Amino acid sequence: MTRLTLTARLTLALSLAGLTLSGCGAADGLEPQPGKSLPVAPYGAKTTPTPAALLTPTTQQRPERSDELLTNSRERRSDEFNLPPPN
Repeated sequence: MTRLTLTARLTLALSLAGLTLSGCGAADGLEPQPGKSLPVAPYGAKTTPTPAALLTPTTQQRPERSDELLTNSRERRSDEFNLPPPN
């Protein structure tokens, strides 16, 4: 039995971690398992949402910016009280 060096063990661990994490986050083509159904419709909803509707973020989850600073900028008025300090 051969012993692995520290760099070889680290390389092996990193490659295994990379392979393990490479399958995470796959959200394409999601369907319920055979014999199971989607969750029941939320209270007050008329129909059960589709998987695509469940994965689409709402405006509350991803709000858009409502103010544009460059279009709302204005010239400052002069300040009469902004005087240099006396010597």
